[in-house]
Amino acid sequence: MDRNYNLALIGFGNVNRTLADIIHRDGAALEKELGFSLTITAITDLRYGSVVNPRGVDLDRALACGEGDTFANLDGGQETCNNQDVICSDIADIIVEATFTNPDDGEPGLSHVRWGLESGKSVCTTNKGPAAFAAHELAELANKNAVRFECEGAVMSGTPVIRLAHGPLKGVGIQGFSGILNGTSNYVLTRMESGLTQQEAIVEAQELGYAEADPTADIGGSDVRLKVTLLANELWGTQLRAQDVPTHGITAITEEEIKEAEANGTHWKLIGQAHRGDQGQVIASVGPQRLETRHPLSGISGATNAVMFDTLYLGPVTISGPGAGREETAYALISDIVAIDHFYQTQER
Repeated sequence: MDRNYNLALIGFGNVNRTLADIIHRDGAALEKELGFSLTITAITDLRYGSVVNPRGVDLDRALACGEGDTFANLDGGQETCNNQDVICSDIADIIVEATFTNPDDGEPGLSHVRWGLESGKSVCTTNKGPAAFAAHELAELANKNAVRFECEGAVMSGTPVIRLAHGPLKGVGIQGFSGILNGTSNYVLTRMESGLTQQEAIVEAQELGYAEADPTADIGGSDVRLKVTLLANELWGTQLRAQDVPTHGITAITEEEIKEAEANGTHWKLIGQAHRGDQGQVIASVGPQRLETRHPLSGISGATNAVMFDTLYLGPVTISGPGAGREETAYALISDIVAIDHFYQTQER
């Protein structure tokens, strides 16, 4: 039986634009591999406005939009957008949310996810905010409406850390984790080991697209705090709050400290970690640590991310891979859609 999912893309920045390009360019190959097709029937964006077309958005023209353009000239397009109207309409089966993350409250992504789940649609997002601030609520909302909420790309981009924990590592007894969860800060620390000052390394990271114009969330640790919160709650079904995770970034680390660490066979890394206490409580923190060379995370360099799980039956298990990148994060959304399809097929049996 032929299956097709209509998608509404909320946000048309790097990630959702790349997803649209992949579907436009490789849609036939994806359909052959996945067993279902994907049609983008709506796109909304603060810069471009919105376009809604039940026959499928003209992706040639949508992808051609650049600085100063809007969707107004596309069939079904207009200069303004109302995310709530699109999300709650019948134009799509799956909402693909990829807007910015507010580290203080998870908005606007949190509302986008709520609206989608409440209107009976599955939602996938690369946004850390919704799951970091309301994982338990969103899971209950998804269960109530017999849909799925997926957020694999919110922790390590396309590297499947959440699915590893829920899939192959299920039942292994995960007691805790520690990880390098921010590519920008890790890149900066790596380049400081090469002799750059922290500011020079930040500028280089910005030029390469690893760091935003304002790198505060990366360098200051708040990005990692949200990821630690999200991952802990995903692993253990707890309700850890981001504000309860003590957080320190790498801003205070000097070139002298970098050199001194290297001279002693150690490396500075920004580590996000959490473990279960004796009473089942989650104890979490974010901060720079000096790791000895033999530590599994010590050799993770550049923009690469990694997580080491402390397990009851296997001991330490480490996964590393890209923690950023347009195609890598867009792939995470495809993997979420695959998980949503699997859920629907299971429900029909």
